Amino acid sequence: MTIVKTSSKGQIVIPAEIRKKLGIEPGQKVDLSLENDKAVIKPLPKDPIKTLRGLLKGRPSMTKALLDDRKKEIEHDEKITS
Repeated sequence: MTIVKTSSKGQIVIPAEIRKKLGIEPGQKVDLSLENDKAVIKPLPKDPIKTLRGLLKGRPSMTKALLDDRKKEIEHDEKITS
């Protein structure tokens, strides 16, 4: 167990050993949340765009589905007006 002290401004220093294990570098943002009355620190990705790239790969394309729906609407409208 590591014990740290809060400053008068409520700041704490994350010990080097923990920063290394979590991969936290100077200036990096972290997520601080409460889970079951405990503070949880999670490092945020340095490049969130790069981290999310490919996340939806292999899933159905919403763009394709919307274009297909629009095409069907146009065909339907053309049948009605003909």
